[in-house]
Amino acid sequence: MVVNRPEKRNVLNRATRLEMVHAMDDVRTDESVRVLVLSGSGGKSFIAGSDLTELAGLSALQMEAFMASLAQRFYTRFEQLDKPVIAMIDGLCLGGGLELAMACDVRIASDASRFGQPEILLGIMPGGGGTQRLPRLVGVGKAKEMIFTGSLVDAEEALRIGLINKICQRDELESVVMGMAGQMAQQSPLVLKWAKRAVNISQEAGLNLGLDYEALAECLLFTSQDREEGIRAFLEKRPPIFKGM
Repeated sequence: MVVNRPEKRNVLNRATRLEMVHAMDDVRTDESVRVLVLSGSGGKSFIAGSDLTELAGLSALQMEAFMASLAQRFYTRFEQLDKPVIAMIDGLCLGGGLELAMACDVRIASDASRFGQPEILLGIMPGGGGTQRLPRLVGVGKAKEMIFTGSLVDAEEALRIGLINKICQRDELESVVMGMAGQMAQQSPLVLKWAKRAVNISQEAGLNLGLDYEALAECLLFTSQDREEGIRAFLEKRPPIFKGM
């Protein structure tokens, strides 16, 4: 999935968000899609935020409606997709763009990338999950520093603080991302779905509830054909062929 507004640094407007929602519906139901890779076009920005020309004219009530439909819930769609989502980041990853990247499962960036939540410089605050997901990734102290100052971090710093998973040269970015996506795509879709759900639950539930969820998911997987295929392939010393059944 490519955000294709390079002349606007791929900022998210209403039309783009709606197109992405429709595309997500296709991804969700298409069994041939095992992994979703999200990127921005143009080479200068992943996504440089939300389209301020649209948001500037909203009243408080209109903003509330936007938040309920195309802000927080929009980002959560990616987090709750039952398939791995990889953010392939090259260039600016700011505001709503960073919030979207943080809703992805894995973030891989070029060494030319920069990250930040600069909303405070405009007299507003992150509204797409930034105040919640950023501290979960980098810790409360660093998240407050980034949000309170609006300062940006480069790719090396983003890797050091845990904001991204991997950094690579710009000309290697696509091959690295597709290599990881290929690794994931070879796994059982059922296991990917339940493992992702279990890890997501760990961010919301206590340890005991999370362990109960993990045990239930594991028991469900033991009823699958993919579990039988995985063990059979291991014993027969061949690669497994998982079908999501």
